[in-house]
Amino acid sequence: MRDPNPAAAHGADRLAAAGIAVAQGLLEDEARELNIGFVSRMTRGRPWVRMKIAATLDGRSALADGRSQWITGEAARADGHRWRARACAVLTGIGTVKADDPQLNVRGVDTPRQPLRVIVDSRLETPPAARILEGGNLLLFCAADDAARRRALEAKGAEVVVLANASGKVDLPPMLEALAKRGVNELHVEGGFKLNGSLVREGCVDEFLFYLNPSLLGDTAQGMVNLPAPAALDARTRLRLHAVERIGEDLRVIARR
Repeated sequence: MRDPNPAAAHGADRLAAAGIAVAQGLLEDEARELNIGFVSRMTRGRPWVRMKIAATLDGRSALADGRSQWITGEAARADGHRWRARACAVLTGIGTVKADDPQLNVRGVDTPRQPLRVIVDSRLETPPAARILEGGNLLLFCAADDAARRRALEAKGAEVVVLANASGKVDLPPMLEALAKRGVNELHVEGGFKLNGSLVREGCVDEFLFYLNPSLLGDTAQGMVNLPAPAALDARTRLRLHAVERIGEDLRVIARR
């Protein structure tokens, strides 16, 4: 495939002009898959956004109070870390930070670098003692600045960016553009159902990474994505299956918009 980077797009033309035979489009789909995040950043000015969701067969991703550790088995969790490792950045929301106190880093998988960790925290509610702040390498997007809270988080090594929309929430599409400008090709999302719903409603998600565990949690537990019910079946959010595989005791389903 042609290089989508404007700075390098004419390399094939220069080779051809020098008398070298150049063929294009050979295994182009496979090449695009290998570089899907880079292609997204070059052509759309935003990362390829992959949303990981672990859920039961009745579509529940957490208890009513937000706790979700652990729905899936060890093999699925290890596989999830491999997807974290390939991403440039891993994103979560303040709800998950409060409920699970995650580290959001890559563990148990060999990786040359840890991805950037990103929090969507509209009111700067991340506790300074949160484990996600350990080790720095953290970017926090908020909507309402608070000097004291900002200083406390910056003292722990976090970078705080104020980016608000008209509703007083973090403006998600510009957030993706800001991440792209920092060189983020693939963004791996591990949020709660509220943040998941906001990202889906605003058209920010390209791919879903579902891990489905053969268990049931019941009606009071949280769903996967906080979306309003459509008025008709034809108005539902449609996905295209990309890959389905059994991982240990769980089922991994990759689906795209």
